[in-house]
Amino acid sequence: MEDLGFVFGIIGMSMGISGFTFAIITMKKVDKLENKLKDLNVLSQDFKSS
Repeated sequence: MEDLGFVFGIIGMSMGISGFTFAIITMKKVDKLENKLKDLNVLSQDFKSS
């Protein structure tokens, strides 16, 4: 039974790390899109995302 908990712990940790990495990449892309839309005057220059 200990081995099963260890395996699920490893799986959960790897899923968490991949989710964290995905979140960082996504935030960078959203910031890049926001800056592009500000340059094209689609968004006002004083727009701040939450």
